[in-house]
Amino acid sequence: MIKQPLFTAQFTDDERSRIIEMAWEDRTPFEAIAHQFGVNESAVIQFMRKNLKRSSFNLWRSRVSGRNTKHLKLRSSSVNRAYCSTQYKMRNK
Repeated sequence: MIKQPLFTAQFTDDERSRIIEMAWEDRTPFEAIAHQFGVNESAVIQFMRKNLKRSSFNLWRSRVSGRNTKHLKLRSSSVNRAYCSTQYKMRNK
């Protein structure tokens, strides 16, 4: 279920940080953000506009506009995961 409208106060600092991180990632589709946080693409755009500096928002917006990997329906079937296997650093156990 998608919650509308998006209110930044409903998220913790960690959640806000993760939404921003997921929105910047090329291979993370908006549908994954919606599934995890209950916000659709337009709400993510509103969220990013509110939480980034204007210049950062403009860079992000131009980067994701028209990017096929940000939408599951437009994605190539060869992209079968949301991130590159080398994207995350190894964690010490």
